[in-house]
Amino acid sequence: NQHKDCQTLTELTIEHLPHDGSLGRLLRYRKNSFVWQPDDVQDKIYFLHQGQIAILFGDPEGREVVLQTVEVGKPFGELCFCGKYKLRGSFARAAQPSEAVAVSLSDFMDYMQANREVLAALVWTYCIRLADSERRVEILANRGAEERLGNLLLHLAMTQNQKYGEPPGEIDVATIPISHNELAQITAMSRPHVSVTMNKLRLRGFVDYGRNRSLTVNVPALRKHLTGV
Repeated sequence: NQHKDCQTLTELTIEHLPHDGSLGRLLRYRKNSFVWQPDDVQDKIYFLHQGQIAILFGDPEGREVVLQTVEVGKPFGELCFCGKYKLRGSFARAAQPSEAVAVSLSDFMDYMQANREVLAALVWTYCIRLADSERRVEILANRGAEERLGNLLLHLAMTQNQKYGEPPGEIDVATIPISHNELAQITAMSRPHVSVTMNKLRLRGFVDYGRNRSLTVNVPALRKHLTGV
């Protein structure tokens, strides 16, 4: 259920930091360089200023599984609040040349205690990401390739422009800027398996894509195919 009170809440973003640059340090990363690796201590929270960062881990078969793709302005590495001095256990890698503001855990804790708006925004961000994580676990629980990939496409289509706390709007066709390789990383499938499955969905008219054309999803048709509704 959607709650009207939720509409007054906002996610934590880089705009919540002091505009004079007094909190944190701006760091630059080349494409494919690491922000952190699994054995690094989680003692900082980051805010993406420019570029794109992927949070990922390697599965037992050596494939990379993407947990999160960070958008400009959004925080990442916030799990440092879940246990000081614990290890990251994941990779954070720059998908393109990027800049991020790194703030130590102790400095950000002091800042939150003096700014209740920032604390509320952090809690709301945790709520949003927990809900998204639970939905992705449900998607990964689908053993069939069409079900797993199709449900992910519906999830991305419905959430990419939705504001939390507001009811989802009706969407007929959604454009999703994502590659087959990125879909493979999110769904823990191989790239060839994704390509074969996507071609089947395209032949049935549920999706469309091509060279120099973004992926589009026929939301009502794909939903009916997967759920019968």
